[in-house]
Amino acid sequence: MKVASLVKKIREYNPDADCDMVERAYAFSARVHRGQKRISGEPYLVHPFAVATILAELRLDVPAVVTGLLHDTVEDTLTTLEEIEAEFGEEVANLVDGVTKIGLIEASSREEAEAKSMGKMLLASAKDIRVLLVKLADRAHNVRTIEHLPPERARRMAQETLDIYVPMAHRLGINWLKKEFEDVAFRILWPEEYGELRRKLALHRVEREGYIREITAILSKRLSAAGIEAEVTGRTKSGYSIFRKMREQGLAYDDVTDLVAFRVIVDSDRDCYDALGVVHRNWRPVPGRFRDYVALPKANRYQSLHTTVIGPYGERMEVQIRTKEMHAVAEYGIAAHWKYKAKEDGGPDKEQERFEWLHQLLEWQRRLEDPRQYLSTVKEDLLIDEIMVFSPKGEAFHLPVGATVLDFAYRIHSEVGDHCTAARVDGQLVTPRATLHHGQKVEVITTEDQKPSREWLKFVTTPRARERILAVVKAEERAKAQTLGRVLLERDLGRYRLDFARLRREGRMTEVLRRFRRESEEDLFEAIGYGRLRSHQVIEYLVPGGGGERERSRRGLRRWLPFRDRGKKKDAGPDVRVYGTEETMVRFGKCCQPLPGEPITGFMTRGRGVTIHAADCERLASADPSRRLEVEWEPRARAPRMIRLEVTSTDRPGLLAAMSKAISAAGVNIVRAYVRTSNEGKALNVFEMRMSRADELDALVQRIKRISGVETVRRLRA
Repeated sequence: MKVASLVKKIREYNPDADCDMVERAYAFSARVHRGQKRISGEPYLVHPFAVATILAELRLDVPAVVTGLLHDTVEDTLTTLEEIEAEFGEEVANLVDGVTKIGLIEASSREEAEAKSMGKMLLASAKDIRVLLVKLADRAHNVRTIEHLPPERARRMAQETLDIYVPMAHRLGINWLKKEFEDVAFRILWPEEYGELRRKLALHRVEREGYIREITAILSKRLSAAGIEAEVTGRTKSGYSIFRKMREQGLAYDDVTDLVAFRVIVDSDRDCYDALGVVHRNWRPVPGRFRDYVALPKANRYQSLHTTVIGPYGERMEVQIRTKEMHAVAEYGIAAHWKYKAKEDGGPDKEQERFEWLHQLLEWQRRLEDPRQYLSTVKEDLLIDEIMVFSPKGEAFHLPVGATVLDFAYRIHSEVGDHCTAARVDGQLVTPRATLHHGQKVEVITTEDQKPSREWLKFVTTPRARERILAVVKAEERAKAQTLGRVLLERDLGRYRLDFARLRREGRMTEVLRRFRRESEEDLFEAIGYGRLRSHQVIEYLVPGGGGERERSRRGLRRWLPFRDRGKKKDAGPDVRVYGTEETMVRFGKCCQPLPGEPITGFMTRGRGVTIHAADCERLASADPSRRLEVEWEPRARAPRMIRLEVTSTDRPGLLAAMSKAISAAGVNIVRAYVRTSNEGKALNVFEMRMSRADELDALVQRIKRISGVETVRRLRA
């Protein structure tokens, strides 16, 4: 581990690099990490040096490589960002700050710390993509040494790598890194399947290698005969890609016919299409399996021609055709062509604007208050691939797969989206909800009287579109609620010969706003219009006794109001406390059946009182946030609920009995059980039982998880 080897690697692709900074950073890192050890027992310096080496292999600039050497100094030593800036400059300090995690001292739990760290890193990456490249290099070395971690921690890292870092590497087009991440995750998360697949691939390796030699020789000869200089190679597909195909399509190993893929690398774009002609003249193409990513590159700049043909033995044969430059981008992605040269005007590189997906993740961060919910959204959104569509002028726009005409309209401009009524897609008239596909030309049609509605939220897919639609719809709903609230209060005031003008003159409206904690009269009217506040409450305050007998009986109640479930007496369940309303009708959502002790949210339903939902209830995701209420359980609340637990496991003798025994030992009776086994030696078990508290359910789940052969345990909502 010598800094000279790192300097040599950098000078191979950048002879003018400031390698003095690299040497100083190496010495600085060695000094501050002195005495620290990795879990493997190696000196800690091994890790930052390895990260810097990976960044040099990606041919990144000196500040990025230096950041690799320093990336853990602020997080794991007493070094400050001010020291980094004084020694290496503001650029390096900003990069180091971007990859420095948020500590547990700044968060309430490990999960929250991870989520906040992810948000911080993505925010920094949106300003400078090198932050993300350093983070990927950091993860690359960590997974290479994953065998030194305790099993549970290794599984957690492997799952996070598969959920977040694999799709990030894919988005940036760094194919070799994506494959390395997938292979490690496959080995750790599915060790039995990994070992079995490796054994099966090894069994026919000699036969497969002979087949590859035969096809590459035939293809090379025929391309040469056509006057095309080409390098032809063949490879067995990665274990994880084969495993994923088997799982997604329900195939056995023997049913996978395309284990091998061939690659043709030529000199020019024209040679790509000429080589495609040679392939198709010699072997019959499979209909619907041709993709032209040369004319229409992917969002990560990947370019190739993809085709599948029927090979000489009647087998399906995949062929990719690309130039040398395209191959470099296919393997190294953004790192193959990213330029970190500052603009003369000091502005950011225009290349940064390509990362629309990164900005979409940041929009989710602004919208979601719960960091853990944000992390879940990041995982989901990263898995969504992108398409590219064109405006009538030929301008390219990147959108997620599944995006609609309306998403495209909002991508152009919020005003275009607000007034979108239809579109012409490749000349065909379609509705705003029509799904777009890669390479289409889209012309948006607008009319002045069109406006957003909540119905639109059912088919748009991008955060940008959802944010704008919600903002417009909420503004309109607020205006309607304010009008309704004003009318209701005005009507009730009239019964006591009161009006707003008189109340304002006497300063009574100011008292009302203070009493009900409202910022303005519009805020007061809105609360009445939405049903969060009743007009009779205002009357009761202004005219003691004016609220009537029903209201008088509630005079003097605290703002904290305890209520009980209004269901049948035998199910009259746990006490809950409701903030911000005197509504007495309280019921529990059948969709989620919340258990005492789990996080809950109240939802005001007009004419039906307050419905209590589990905080993570899917129904709440699309509900109007302004109608939510703060609620919590009474400390000793209990309520019997029918609970369904889904347990996935291996199919082995005695496992069902062991699970039943664990449930019985917890003092819980099984009402109903369902078991289904598969040919792959797996079992799906569903248990229905009555339980009264969330902590009791959590304890039971942990008890079942400890049983040998159990893989996952989760609660199924109604």
